[in-house]
Amino acid sequence: MSDRFTPLASRIRPRSLDEFVGQRHLLAPGKPLGEALRTGNVHSMVLWGPPGTGKTTLAMLVAERVSARFIALSAVFSGVKEIRTAIDQARTARQDGQRAILFVDEIHRFNKAQQDGFLPYIEDGTVTLIGATTQNPSFELNNALLSRVAVYVLRSLSDEEVVDILRRAAKIVPLAVGEQELRTLATAADGDARRALSCLELAGQLAARSEGERPLADIVAEVVTGGVRRFDKGGDDFYDQISALHKAVRGSSPDAALYWFARMIDGGCDPLYVARRVVRMASEDIGNADPRALALALDAWSVQERLGSPEGELAIAQAIVYCACAAKSNAVYKAYEAARRDVQSGGSPPVPLRLRNAPTALMKRLGASEGYRYAHDEPDGYAAGEHYFPDEMPPRRYYYPVSRGLESRIGEKLEQLRQRDAALRRRVGAQRESGDD
Repeated sequence: MSDRFTPLASRIRPRSLDEFVGQRHLLAPGKPLGEALRTGNVHSMVLWGPPGTGKTTLAMLVAERVSARFIALSAVFSGVKEIRTAIDQARTARQDGQRAILFVDEIHRFNKAQQDGFLPYIEDGTVTLIGATTQNPSFELNNALLSRVAVYVLRSLSDEEVVDILRRAAKIVPLAVGEQELRTLATAADGDARRALSCLELAGQLAARSEGERPLADIVAEVVTGGVRRFDKGGDDFYDQISALHKAVRGSSPDAALYWFARMIDGGCDPLYVARRVVRMASEDIGNADPRALALALDAWSVQERLGSPEGELAIAQAIVYCACAAKSNAVYKAYEAARRDVQSGGSPPVPLRLRNAPTALMKRLGASEGYRYAHDEPDGYAAGEHYFPDEMPPRRYYYPVSRGLESRIGEKLEQLRQRDAALRRRVGAQRESGDD
């Protein structure tokens, strides 16, 4: 096949480890993967990282290093039949005295049964498995497979590393590209070498058609226009970024919170998803320290539903900034979790009769509501000493207000009520002792 039909990324693929750019944290002398390649003592592994960081190239270099037969599968297009064919090829290679590297691209797309199908062949040495994935193996691969492979995390390439790759590629592209254009392409690629090379190749094609009538800088700018920052709506980038947004709000950093919000919207995230998470932040991390945060978050959600973008996004941004600046408390969140633990471990004690409603004559005869103290009829609207838990369950304290925002005043109020309860218990105790005497 003519080279002109082969993508540039394939034409300049490194032929040796010395030509490989990036991932020095894995390949430098003394690092596990680097040492394995240098000694030829390779093992089954999963390469986890963003697109365009060299996963396929690295797998091919591993096979080259140990003179193994390279058998490639894509989990997107392969099923049981293709897996069996690959295993048969590996067996043939083994009979010929040759090692077999089975490379599975997008391995996370295989289901549990298909992943389990590799296990016996990894264990008996029929294949050395190298899987590539852009998704977190902890969530996408089953434990049995993970226990048999090493997981290596590949990082996005730096702009300088992408420029190095582009310089090498520019030598075979009919384009007199300058350093500034290379850096423009590298920045737009966002750490993805394949994207950078595709843009360079397209720029070369457009430049050839223009026959010098257009400045190269304009052509490059046109090629990279509309480049989208890395954001996988259902993958790790999505959850990593919403995690960063939540932590920035919790850490009272409105600027960082706005940055991550803008990143998510820029990447195509549904603003309503962020609005829902801001409501969670208002309850989990602010709570009663500033109850207005929850109302503002709900209002922002409503604005997004009613008006859409960009008005809704601005309202969400307003709620994010308010939540980031508000006094923080997770006291309600912790209290609810503690109550849930008690419920899950404490059985189902009945509601005391005095706390039950008595809507019928039968319920009244059975004693429902008898002895209930109506708080509004008590001094200061508080029935001191009343027990609202099941009778067989001692009182619990779940809610510990923090000394910030409105919750500091709530804490003072609850402490006053606890003191009244304690005073009543002391009086009742003293009366019982006096009666006993």
